[in-house]
Formats: sequence, C-alpha cells, structure tokens
Amino acid sequence: MTESQIKSIVGEVMAKMQLSSGVAGMHGVFSDMNTAIEKAKAAQKVVRVMSMDQREKIISCIRTKIKENAETFARMGVDETGMGNVGDKILKHLLVAEKTPGTEDIRTEAWSGDRGLTLIEMGPFGVIGAITPCTNPSETVLCNTIGMLAGGNTVVFNPHPQAIRTTIFAINLINEASMEAGGPDNIACTVEKPTLDSSAVMMKHKDIPLLVATGGPGVVTAVLSSGKRGIGAGAGNPPALVDETADIRKAAEDIVNGCTFDNNLPCIAEKEIIAVDGICDELMRYMVEEQGCYLASKDIQDRLVATVFTEKGALNRKCVGRSAKALLKMVGVDVPDNIRCITFEGPKEHPLIAEELMMPILGVVRAKNFKDAVEQAVWLEHGNRHSAHIHSKNVDRITEYARALDTAILVKNGPSYAALGFGGEGFPTFTIASRTGEGLTSAATFTKRRRCTMSDSLCIR
Repeated sequence: MTESQIKSIVGEVMAKMQLSSGVAGMHGVFSDMNTAIEKAKAAQKVVRVMSMDQREKIISCIRTKIKENAETFARMGVDETGMGNVGDKILKHLLVAEKTPGTEDIRTEAWSGDRGLTLIEMGPFGVIGAITPCTNPSETVLCNTIGMLAGGNTVVFNPHPQAIRTTIFAINLINEASMEAGGPDNIACTVEKPTLDSSAVMMKHKDIPLLVATGGPGVVTAVLSSGKRGIGAGAGNPPALVDETADIRKAAEDIVNGCTFDNNLPCIAEKEIIAVDGICDELMRYMVEEQGCYLASKDIQDRLVATVFTEKGALNRKCVGRSAKALLKMVGVDVPDNIRCITFEGPKEHPLIAEELMMPILGVVRAKNFKDAVEQAVWLEHGNRHSAHIHSKNVDRITEYARALDTAILVKNGPSYAALGFGGEGFPTFTIASRTGEGLTSAATFTKRRRCTMSDSLCIR
C-alpha cells in the first residue's frame, strides 16, 4: 500500500469520526459512561458463557484485523497525538497481534489425593473499567481487550482525550471482529468525549468490580484510592548500567536502539545511562560516532531544559514522543536525519536525567565503580520498581543489580524492548503493573481464582 493510499484511509477514518457531530456507525461508542457500562454488562452475560474455543475465534479475528490495519493505526496515532513514529508503531501493533496471550493463558490447576479432587479455575470479574494513555493508545486498548476477553470479561475504556479518535477506531474494530466471529457487540466500549467526570463515574459504578489504570502516577493513585480492586501500571525512569566487563560497542547500540524506539514512548525504554568511569568515554564515543547520537553542549542542555519543561516544572506535552531532530530544532539546532538521540554527561540530579521524559534524550552519569553505579541507578529509578537494564558479563554483578533495583522488568545485555518479546522471549503487554505487583499483565491477570472441591470422590487409583 502506498503512502498516499494510507493517508487517504486515515483521512476517511478521521472524517467519519468527527466528535463534534457524534460517532455515528461506530460500535461500542456511547454518549455517556453509564450507557457504555450498561451495554458492556449485557455483552458480558454472553461472553461469560462462551466456550474457550468461541472466545478464541473472536481473538483470532481481532488479531487478523490488527495486522490488516497496523499501518493505519500507526499513522492515526502519530497524526492525532504528534508522538512517536509510524515505523515503530507498526511493529508494536504487529507484536500485539502475534504475541499477546489469549485463552491459552487461562489454566486450571488440580490436586488429587486420598480425600478427593480439588480444582482451581480462573473466572471473569465481569465488566472491567480501564484507563488508557495517549502514549500507546490503540496498542494498550487492543492488548488489554484480548487478555480481558480471554478471561471472560468485557471492558469499558476511559481513554486519554488526546487519543480519542485512535481509541475509538480500535474499539470499533474489536467489536466488528467479535460480531464477524459470532460474538456480541460491545465487548469493548467507551464514550465519545472522555473526561475526568466520565472517569469518576466508571470508578464508582457498582457494575465495575475491577479497575485497570495505565498511565502516570496521578491516575494510578486515583484508581488505587477508589475502594475497588485495582491494577496500577504507573511511571518508571529505567536506568541502564554499563560496567567494564560489558561489550561496550554492543551496549551502545542496544541502549540507543531501545531509547529511540518509538521516540522513547515505551515506559520500559532506557531513560538514562550510568557508566563505570573506566568505560564511560568509550561508550559515549560509540554512541556519537556510530549510533547517531548528538552530543549536547552545556548551552544546548540548558535550552533543552527550558523547552521540555514548563515554567511550573511539568513536562511540555509538545515535546513528549518527538524525535531528536525535532527537539533540537526547537532549541535552534539543525541536524541531519541520521541523528536519532541526544546525549551528554551530567550528574544524576540533572533534570534531563532525573525526570522521566519519554523523549530520545539520554544523559550519561559517570560512576566511580560498580557499587557507586548501582547506588546511582537505585536513586534514579525513584523506587518505581518498574524497569531496569544492565550491560555486564559478570553474573554476580547482574544478580546484585537485580536485587538492588527490584523491578518488574530487568533486561540484561539487550535493548529494552526485548522484555516485551521483540527480539527476546516472552509475551508483550502495554500495562506493566509494577506498582500493584502483577508485573506484565496478561489474560490470567484479569481473572479471579475459584476453588472447587469434591470430597472423598473422583480419586481413581
């Protein structure tokens, strides 16, 4: 499909979804949250009695539609939010389609002995309320829905307003897939105009037993304060430690690849480097000479600080998810297209290092030795327990680092995205519940355990 054809498709979708005049013809989209929950509840009554094979047919159809629309999703997301880049977003959607766990993740456990048989089966919560971000809008909605549906649930989303069109397109596609596979409409629902009020209605509604929040610390705190069961996927500031035993050239390549993927939007992406003194200069040389990094002077650093932060110290949303070239242009620096990351050396307290930016800005902190590097990494991770990365060939050091950081994700000697099954083993997710302890969520996360015991029977010897 050509560039012009894709742009034409995106234009047609956007025209169809002009929110000022409603979202006519879109499945799962309603004017108010109460109606959305009511419709999802009706659909869940159908879903919960479906066989696993029936649910899997719907999921298979969703996967197919994601693959068919991966480029459209990617372009819509970039066009609507201004964040990330199309090529990497296509890869993320294909990853969701191919590797998100489905019904195979729902497993039954059994005990058999002299006193009978006991089963542990995974049952649905019902209608799940989910809050999603603008950084990975369609990816989060699609990935979450596959897992939630596999567990027998339906879901109501209160998406970030900055990504509502992309989210609505994803929800419509999900419901079309369900109906094509013989399932009900409204397995995923949302509102035309999500607000804080619609979010509050969802969090307080009697028919929502489980809340899932993917976003910043504020929204996660709100969900965890709701009085309901909550799964919280909050912020991170993943450090990447490099010691003198590492393959330094490979470390430079892996770290920059991970940091620049989708312009640093993934929460697991490398946000800063802590390098042991003996190899720090060599690492930065490879980053600048071979990996497309721009070495920012003190003046450029100061200009970047003034640009990417507001006067109140908050992140400038116009900078989040932008390319290194675009960020440098904002501060009056023109660079060639091969520049994909901005780097510099600074103390751990530097605002471009200490704060999670979600931009391809990669500050380097020099450490006296490995012990000092670990201490600085722990400080920079800020106790989020989200993600951390290390490049070392010393197993004892890797173990020490893992125990000190205590994160949901630890990537050793690879780019951060390997943790999501992209160039590494395992499954992807866009809801990493570091704060509430579930870690990488999947279908099983969205179920509750039920014990069924047959006493003194069904024990065949």
